[in-house]
Amino acid sequence: MKIVLSGFYGLGNTGDEAILKAIVDNLRAELDNPDITVFSLSPTETAKQHGVKSVYRGWRHGNKEKVKALRQADLLISGGGGLLQDTYPTKFLFGPLPYYLLIVFLAKLCRTKVMFFSQGIGPVTSKWGKFLMRLFANMADLVTVRDQYSKDYLISLGVKRPETVVTADIVFAFKSDEDNVAYASLGLNGDERLVAVAPRPWFEHEVVYIEKLAWVLDELIEQRGVLPVFVPMEPPYDTNVSKKVMAKMKHADQTKLLGEAFTPNEFYNFIAKTDLTLALRLHALIFAALSNVPHIGLSYDQKVESFLKRSGMWDRSFPLGEFTKEELLANALYALDHADDLKLMMEPNVAVLRQEALRNVDLLRERFLNGGR
Repeated sequence: MKIVLSGFYGLGNTGDEAILKAIVDNLRAELDNPDITVFSLSPTETAKQHGVKSVYRGWRHGNKEKVKALRQADLLISGGGGLLQDTYPTKFLFGPLPYYLLIVFLAKLCRTKVMFFSQGIGPVTSKWGKFLMRLFANMADLVTVRDQYSKDYLISLGVKRPETVVTADIVFAFKSDEDNVAYASLGLNGDERLVAVAPRPWFEHEVVYIEKLAWVLDELIEQRGVLPVFVPMEPPYDTNVSKKVMAKMKHADQTKLLGEAFTPNEFYNFIAKTDLTLALRLHALIFAALSNVPHIGLSYDQKVESFLKRSGMWDRSFPLGEFTKEELLANALYALDHADDLKLMMEPNVAVLRQEALRNVDLLRERFLNGGR
């Protein structure tokens, strides 16, 4: 089976690279020798890292190659992740929403089947974005989304063909390899109580949450002797925010900052060794859940809240603009002091999410494997 993958690939975002690894690994595990081509901004690197064919994803060049790949493919997988949104400026054919939908349209012109795969939908607020969704998203042959909110949102946008199936983020089917590269880079002695911190820039909330987070981390150092380690999931942006948090701390000398060159697998294995994860980044929280590490999210987007409700940790988490530093500290202390109880609560929830993630590939196989074009 020949498959083309379209997503936010080759741009250095750890979460999206984890999505790509999870999709490729699970396609290879469940299908008989699939022929995979990835549209990537860094095609040489993507091809080398994942052992796939890769074509430049932008419109500046490689368009003949994209058309050729789609014409030869049995299926275009659009996703996973939050591709269909217009949070970032959307003008006519520019912006993420028009790009991904035009790839879908191009696939249909090539008479290739299309699956929206494990996607998180929205927000789509512009009139142009809503029009594009009604026009192009209804062309898909199969749609799976990672939460109920996304299904409801699609229906509200007028996307009703075909019926949408709620599964889970494909990263819950992440296949990790054992390594200690990121952990070893810190030169630790193995006795530390580690708190992974995965911030990100976020518009008007950034300054306020940075000050609160810095205060909380200082208190955790003083009260529980933890070692906060900043995990930049999307460098250099997350690295810059991490440094801003450290600049506000009294005990910045008692923190560490991971380098930027680690793979999703290396970040995953580091987070697995922590006692607590505090994060805005969705996939840092998912890595923690997969490793049964207590996690507290600061939700800047519905996708984060939806995930935390499913993992069981929403009661300990907060909307980004609606928490006090004292509340965040209290919940972080609770998570450190009651880790065993939280792990018992999370474990069955995560097991369900893992099975739901695997359903994405099951549904693909059932729908397309014997159907050809």
